Amino acid sequence: MTEHRIAILPGDGTGREVAQEAVRLLETISEHSKHGFELTQIDCGGQHFKEVGVEWAEGSFDFCKNDADAIFLGAIGHPGSYLPNGDLAGGSVILGLRSGLDLYANVRPIKLYEGVPHKVHGKFRQIWAPDMVNMSILRENTEGLYYSLLKRASHRAQGLEEYEVPEIEFPDLKGEVAYDPRPISSFGTERLVKMGFEMAEIRNGAPADGVKRVSCIDKSNVTRGCQLFRKTFDQVAKSYPDTEIDYGYIDAFTQWLTRTPEHYDVVVTSNLFGDISTDLASVLQGGMGMAASGNIGDDHAFFEPVHGSSPKYAGQNKVNPIASINSIQMMMDWLGRKENNEDLIHVGKIIDESVAEHLKNNSKLTYDLGGIASCSDVGEAICDLVRGRLIEF
Repeated sequence: MTEHRIAILPGDGTGREVAQEAVRLLETISEHSKHGFELTQIDCGGQHFKEVGVEWAEGSFDFCKNDADAIFLGAIGHPGSYLPNGDLAGGSVILGLRSGLDLYANVRPIKLYEGVPHKVHGKFRQIWAPDMVNMSILRENTEGLYYSLLKRASHRAQGLEEYEVPEIEFPDLKGEVAYDPRPISSFGTERLVKMGFEMAEIRNGAPADGVKRVSCIDKSNVTRGCQLFRKTFDQVAKSYPDTEIDYGYIDAFTQWLTRTPEHYDVVVTSNLFGDISTDLASVLQGGMGMAASGNIGDDHAFFEPVHGSSPKYAGQNKVNPIASINSIQMMMDWLGRKENNEDLIHVGKIIDESVAEHLKNNSKLTYDLGGIASCSDVGEAICDLVRGRLIEF
């Protein structure tokens, strides 16, 4: 049996509940395949900080860096839990890992499964056909507008001296002034864009026409950072002549994304723009409860649902675990490709097929998709489907 060491970071709120379903899935795979997982749980987050005075135990970052083959994070964020410097308690976990492990690509698949309704104007209805929505958005994950926050979190996570933002003066502004620098480098952009083009090569192209396409989304008509982002995109694109290139400004993209999602295959964009546009794009797939993600670098990766800790639903066994289940699917695919292990990649496909079958049958859905099933009901049902496929495999 092939063993992989997985760090499980449940975090806060509903993150703890969906993490249980992620663990259930990993245990199902271990029991019914030749892939075993040694799971190590690390308590962390804002609630943990409030209870014990630290965001996670000393040595947790080092374990994730040096001992874990992959990491799963439930969610971070607890009401009223802040550090003395004003940062969200728990930020050293999620942001510290992103920056400290150099996880430069936040990969968010936007895929609509058959049977998933959309809630518009208070009613559940079908808007987009499933074959119209299948893209991946790659958000640069270590630079941009969040750079200073990422550096502060990374320094805390590694026990380094507090990071200080370089002083900049704005003599024409009056009153109190706060600012966040938005550095974008050619190096950071190049490696993200390369990943986007390489991802396009193994995908099936845009739903509308089957064309392998990488879209550069920026605000290069206004900001210098985006001008460098687009310039670097164009330089990288020369090495991929068989892939079509496409451009859009972020404000126009938010319209096109919801009007003609079938045009998009792979999208690359900067940190803040990617953060906002992927939350918007989650509507195309049925909401945040369906939105998985991977934070990926050259050597490390962690996977998490996009939806956050949802404090108002915490402890109710109510939220949708599919975003977490699909995050484990991404983990299997990443581990398989990293290790050139086709069998593990196939396990990822089995998870995707099982989620698709569950949603198509429409029997057990959580509240966000118009159903009444619990988080554990859905997790158990999908694991049953995965188990059956693994046994047949």
